[in-house]
Amino acid sequence: MEQLKYRSVFDIIGPIMVGPSSSHTAGAARIGKVVRRIFGMLPDTVDIYLYESFAKTYRGHGTDIALVGGLLGMEPDDPRLADSLKIAHESGMEVGFIPKKEKAEHPNMVQLRVSKGAHKLTVTGISIGGGNIQISEVNGFKLSLSLGTPTFIIVHQDVPGMIAKVTQLFSEAEVNIGTMTVTRESKGEKAIMIIETDERQDSFLEKIKQIDSVYSASYFG
Repeated sequence: MEQLKYRSVFDIIGPIMVGPSSSHTAGAARIGKVVRRIFGMLPDTVDIYLYESFAKTYRGHGTDIALVGGLLGMEPDDPRLADSLKIAHESGMEVGFIPKKEKAEHPNMVQLRVSKGAHKLTVTGISIGGGNIQISEVNGFKLSLSLGTPTFIIVHQDVPGMIAKVTQLFSEAEVNIGTMTVTRESKGEKAIMIIETDERQDSFLEKIKQIDSVYSASYFG
């Protein structure tokens, strides 16, 4: 028998939120907000690919308004969530929902493709229950992020010395790195660095962004 592990009672009963289901609403809003944080700006165009349970019930369970609300920077309990589609339209954001028939790695899986001018980002997320999420892919890079610990996500060019420059800033701030993963498209191309830390400290995030060949840097504490 499969055993499920929970970090707190809120993993079971779910968080305070707008909507009927923590998986379909709170989790979806958090996925949307993670995408917004990584992208770093309000996108002009958003294509949302929904799978399995999400594809079948995204309108009735409020998954659509939750995802868009997250992209607008809203929390799951934000009362404006119900009007997120209208707010997005008024903000000039074009949103398309594409239900998919294919099987997915999880019934509550969604892929968001956002763009603004030449800037593009693709993120695949899973709502695993109780408002908790996992990010399984960013721009084609396979990941397994729960964001349950302080996490830095850095998108950069694969150039010599990049890891040393980034980790030097952690050392100067006396922040201990628990785990670190670096994945690249190919030699010299775009890469992504995932760093999980012991301390909740992001005072040097702006310094990371200023490093040459860093495209974006996000912190989730």
